[in-house]
Amino acid sequence: MAWMFTSDVEVFAGAAEPWLLRDPVRNTAPLTVLRGIRAGVHGEDVLLAWREEDGETVAAAIHTPPRGLLLPDLPAGSVPSLAAALIEAEREIPEVQGPLAQAEAFAACWWRPEARRVSERLHRLDSLTPLRRPVPGAARTAGAGDRELLVRWFADFQAEAWGRLPADATPLVSSRIGREELVLWEDGGRPVAFAGLSAPIAAMSRIGPVYTPPELRGRGYGEAVTRAATRAALEAGATGVVLFTDLSNPASNSVYRAVGYRPVADYASIAFR
Repeated sequence: MAWMFTSDVEVFAGAAEPWLLRDPVRNTAPLTVLRGIRAGVHGEDVLLAWREEDGETVAAAIHTPPRGLLLPDLPAGSVPSLAAALIEAEREIPEVQGPLAQAEAFAACWWRPEARRVSERLHRLDSLTPLRRPVPGAARTAGAGDRELLVRWFADFQAEAWGRLPADATPLVSSRIGREELVLWEDGGRPVAFAGLSAPIAAMSRIGPVYTPPELRGRGYGEAVTRAATRAALEAGATGVVLFTDLSNPASNSVYRAVGYRPVADYASIAFR
């Protein structure tokens, strides 16, 4: 059956959310983006897609400009028809994000060549381990007074991680502060790092982003705030906690392994020329 498109989040959720919830680990990003769309933090030009066979949803995708097309863990065989439908609809897709096989399958069908790729790995918490060394300071939940700093740090993180001009993070930061999803690490009374956590969906929470300003790195703040955010997720009711790592950054990957995270699957973000 052909792909169906809508901008109505509840129509999409009725068709695709139960399918996404079958695997909240591998579908962690689409599920949290879906919650963000409901909260109004992704603008109006949202495109939500799903495909059915014999009355059952078998695939889905989400596009929230200016971000790329977000693919869940959908059957790779359904990707070419999705690309064809988006081309026919003249939808501008600057990037695709998702499980490695699915992202590569979409890139192979898209009409624009690959320009840049970020290789990622999804990890799941095995067990939270003790700190490897003492880190000065303590964690606290971010509040409204931290909004300006966190908007700036979100922008710095996006520019460093994705190599592009970031979108205005104010609505996202405000929403996440309201849900108590941002944790700061303070040393000497000043914030030195932050980590996000998603409120649990199907008892699953995702850590990220994690950011320490360059001049403050190498002091253990990133590891400490990751542990604090992970602990906060568990205390919020998550029975599973996941995060994504950039495979080109061996330092952060070693930190997350030390915290107690173990690999699940490879993902990729592929930008087009």
